[in-house]
Amino acid sequence: MAADTPINILPAPSFDKPVKLLLITAPYHKDITDELLKGARAVLKATDVQFDEIEVPGALEIPTAIAIAERMSNFDGYVALGCIARGQTRNHKAVSTTSYRALSQMGLNGVCIGNGILTVRNLKQAMQRAGVKDHNYGGAAANAALHLVALSRKWGRETKGIGFKPASGDFLMADSTENGPDTA
Repeated sequence: MAADTPINILPAPSFDKPVKLLLITAPYHKDITDELLKGARAVLKATDVQFDEIEVPGALEIPTAIAIAERMSNFDGYVALGCIARGQTRNHKAVSTTSYRALSQMGLNGVCIGNGILTVRNLKQAMQRAGVKDHNYGGAAANAALHLVALSRKWGRETKGIGFKPASGDFLMADSTENGPDTA
């Protein structure tokens, strides 16, 4: 794609009820992920969305962290942030393919994920893409997560208490005894 080709960025959606996202960062290339975080935070603060942040060792652990949070917490969506740079081996291909495949599979199963994991030739290219003034890849990933949350709310329905989800819109934490069996 040519550098002067215009891109279309959808405006952030609006919500009737509060939205809570989890930003998961793999700070292996910390300068890059700091820029990605800066962009994601700016978008979420501008849209008045609540968010929490965690770090995991690498891009391979991001999908696992999302799966754990999806199963055990009450986030509406997730923003995956990291950087996989080509090295002197083919390991970068295995890491990026595995991470992207896992995130895609969760997305196909209805988890709202904005994928902000960069795959680049070198760290100079990564910094250009991550930069808030350039491409703002972190902000784009946050915006993508918000749009998926909006779609899930538009087409969603009230849960019926199947599996681990309670019958209402409330979510319980794993260690909560509220509305659960009495363990005393």
